[in-house]
Amino acid sequence: MLLRSVTADPADLDRAVAYPADAPVSPVPALTAERVREELAENRCRPEWTWIAEDEDGRILARALWWGRADSERPVALDCLQVHEDVPDPAAVAAALLEAGRTAFGAHPGYNLSLPRDWRADPALAAAVAWRREAARRAGLTSEIERLRYEWTLPQLPPGVPPAAVIAEPTGRLVFREGTDEEFLDVFGRLSRGSLDVNTRQELAGMTEEEFAREDFAFYSDCPGERSWWRLAHLPDGTLAGMAIPSATPYHRNVGYLGVVPEQRGRGLIDEILAEITRFHAAAGAERITATTDTVNVPMAAAFDRAGYEVTEIRLVLEAPSR
Repeated sequence: MLLRSVTADPADLDRAVAYPADAPVSPVPALTAERVREELAENRCRPEWTWIAEDEDGRILARALWWGRADSERPVALDCLQVHEDVPDPAAVAAALLEAGRTAFGAHPGYNLSLPRDWRADPALAAAVAWRREAARRAGLTSEIERLRYEWTLPQLPPGVPPAAVIAEPTGRLVFREGTDEEFLDVFGRLSRGSLDVNTRQELAGMTEEEFAREDFAFYSDCPGERSWWRLAHLPDGTLAGMAIPSATPYHRNVGYLGVVPEQRGRGLIDEILAEITRFHAAAGAERITATTDTVNVPMAAAFDRAGYEVTEIRLVLEAPSR
């Protein structure tokens, strides 16, 4: 079996792109050949990030597609992992492909599986997830986080009605303002205390609060959303309550980060902060806003539910353990 990345040669690339993505586990929206070509054109997928396993006759047995932002030096995540249905041990072939990619990239991007909420009740889908999890485990992606992916969509509006009109007006419980980098770094650290976010808890096991804050600040600064969108949230008397970070992906607006500082939790202020982010995006003309939260973060999930966000999928995230 030959494991390799595809080349920029049109025939080689077209062959890999045309490999059918008809497995039960597939990214959403569907990973059609047309969509892969669009991602290649935008430099979010690249020939050197597209890996295949071939038998001695040159038949493709498996395909792995890694994804990154247009300016990424290395892939950010594994977007798709497929093995031909007649391969007797798909986990072994897939694990070898993941290991070859990791060696080539000098990094270990996580694997995001997009699944329906009831995926465990579908035997074929559960089996397809099982061998992928096993392949990821063999390749070192042993940390698992299950997340809810939410989506807010703009309802149909009468002519002349602005999008912001469908969002509740501010209640006055919080005042939002811009802040300095130093202020946001401080709030990132404070929000990490007692966080229910699985990744946050894992990261804090191996780094200081200040180090974690700087990594989070750098991550959100690097997202397609603008730094000027960020807001600190205060009570009317000036007491810090939390922060709101409207952000974006290469495809749409999203809820980047939001939170309430520990001493103000339990007062329903998260609803006010989420509403501010939704208002911000709607006022800018966004017709769809996405968000994610861990399934174990029940309070955050409840806030999305109250705000009219709907669960569109389960995202199973397989990653290397944090240091």
